[in-house]
Amino acid sequence: MGMVGGGLDAFIGAVHRRAAVFDHEIELVCGSFSASPEKSRRTGQSLYLPDDRIYDSFEEMIQREKELPEGERMDFVSIVTPNHLHFPPAKMALENGFHVICDKPMTLNLQEAKELAQIVEKSGLVFALTHNYTGYPMVKEAREIVRSGKLGTIRKVVVEYPQGWLSKYEEGNDYKQAIWRTDPARSGAAGCMGDIGTHAENLAEYITGLKIDELCADLTTFVPGRLLDDDGNVLLRFDSGAKGVLHASQISNGEENSLKIFVYGELGGLEWHQMEPNTLHYKSQEGHRLLRPNVGEMSPAAKAHIRLPAGHPEGFFEAFANIYRNFAYAVKAHMNGEQLDPVYDFPSAQDGVRGLAFIETVLASNKSAEKWTKFIQ
Repeated sequence: MGMVGGGLDAFIGAVHRRAAVFDHEIELVCGSFSASPEKSRRTGQSLYLPDDRIYDSFEEMIQREKELPEGERMDFVSIVTPNHLHFPPAKMALENGFHVICDKPMTLNLQEAKELAQIVEKSGLVFALTHNYTGYPMVKEAREIVRSGKLGTIRKVVVEYPQGWLSKYEEGNDYKQAIWRTDPARSGAAGCMGDIGTHAENLAEYITGLKIDELCADLTTFVPGRLLDDDGNVLLRFDSGAKGVLHASQISNGEENSLKIFVYGELGGLEWHQMEPNTLHYKSQEGHRLLRPNVGEMSPAAKAHIRLPAGHPEGFFEAFANIYRNFAYAVKAHMNGEQLDPVYDFPSAQDGVRGLAFIETVLASNKSAEKWTKFIQ
């Protein structure tokens, strides 16, 4: 693995590195970790990389790695930069024969997302997007329960993602994460809805298998001086006729990282909370069951993503690692001309396009006087 971004003071870069090495399938061999060559060198040295594999820019990294013998050079690029720097290194890597795994949202805007998806398709290479919440075993189990028909026809989906960390004007306090996430030039045209609303959208579509067809959005910027939305409420209509509600907020004071989803069908319902990820609530008018990893019979998809015996908690790093492991399996399958077992799934470039289309549709709906806005394709 070669990494773009993820310098010493970057939260998500360290998460990606830990997730990547979790299963001993991936080794970090090089990187361009910062726009500052000095910071990139310090980061690489702290990770015990040789000086000649620490690069000043992603362009230099891709070009020089390509010149190395096949058995020595990196096999893929991990991109963990702010959003505006996702597209350029992903495009260059793919066009030079390197697979790519990228943080979400996939690009700065929908135009870039569509172009990148075309580049992925043309290249025939493996591309993964780290919508990490799809890596949890009980999310896999929820998806399989819906697929099996046990809930019957899905009628309603409610997905919430409240946080409270931006309740104050943190971007004015030299808080790096707040500064770039609230900057339209680096984050994109949406704030809260782009940062965490896309996770909620992706989780709802992943578990149910349904696609959002129309929506009605109301965005607000509550904190004075902030340039992007910090709260949003969205009504959803799915292509099946199911209805939904999506709420995302970063000013819900006192909340931590409280992603939740509720799926209701004609025969029963499911409930999952990211902060209690090892419990899936399966309920109906006849009763209520708690499903737990490795307790009772689990679907093959869930089993493939469970790492520990029953009663040993698994969490954020393990779910993130499942995405990286499955991506590594896909890269190896590609190298060997083999087909990947479908239980080892991961978010794709097309999921990335839908994420950016969701952002643009929400923004269009928020500005419109019309009640419903068709999902932008």
